[in-house]
Amino acid sequence: MLQILLVILPVFLLIFLGWVCRKRGFPGEGFWAPAEKLTYFILFPALLVATLAEADFSGLDLLPMALAVDGAILLMTALTLALKPLLGIDGPGFTSLYQGAIRMNSYIGLSVSYGLFGAAGLTAAALAVAAIVPLANVCCVLILARYGSAAQPTVLGVLKEFARNPLILGCVLGGLLNATGLGLPPVADDMLHILGRAALPLGLLAVGAALSLQAVKNVKALAFGITVLKLAVLPAITLGIALLLGVQGTALAVAVLFNALPTATSSYILARQLGGDAQLMAALVTLQTAASMLTIPLVLALVAAPA
Repeated sequence: MLQILLVILPVFLLIFLGWVCRKRGFPGEGFWAPAEKLTYFILFPALLVATLAEADFSGLDLLPMALAVDGAILLMTALTLALKPLLGIDGPGFTSLYQGAIRMNSYIGLSVSYGLFGAAGLTAAALAVAAIVPLANVCCVLILARYGSAAQPTVLGVLKEFARNPLILGCVLGGLLNATGLGLPPVADDMLHILGRAALPLGLLAVGAALSLQAVKNVKALAFGITVLKLAVLPAITLGIALLLGVQGTALAVAVLFNALPTATSSYILARQLGGDAQLMAALVTLQTAASMLTIPLVLALVAAPA
């Protein structure tokens, strides 16, 4: 537990530093949105390509791990839809609760995985991103299309968004380079690794800058229930499925970790664009990020055996 805490504490201190900088107006209000865009479109994809292109997958249960994380998300989807008639909330509010129940903050997951398990953890984390991002995006867009208040996205529009999603593209490119045995050319190798090293610290700072304590002050009671579902129930479901499928070691710990992560800050943007409850979404992101400081160490203590 001590080693887990020593790894997780710097991650959340960086998030806190990002929040303090934004609160103090440093380095300027115009900095954070471009910084987050740079991380999302350039730095994070570079990290995924470099990691997957050079990864050694021989020690990982790839398919069972992917089935565990995605199966848990599908079960949580069924559970939230079954609970909807009992929640007493409008459609846009439900879409935000749903996003809060299944989406994950990749920056935190990658940082913790690398800190605990080194290169093997980073590889497993990249695979978790590859498994979760497409499914979570499809599910969230469909739920927003059904219950959101904005114009409904078309099938072609959804496919276009997938085709230009930088995280999906990074996973596909890195996976192809690995599968074909091409790897990374020397110059591209160095460049992608330099970019990738900047992804996690800047991403974590941007997570902190996006938090809104003001939104939490007006939070609805349901947000606390969804936080419990996301940070406790979803990882428990993931653990059960993973054990049934025989997932072990680093793959097991990372699979459970990724479904125990707080909701991504990008959920707020999706809620705003597709007619969700953006204010509720901002509150969920902040509430879950704060709560995960306590829940992630507890979850990892049950499944992780750091090297």
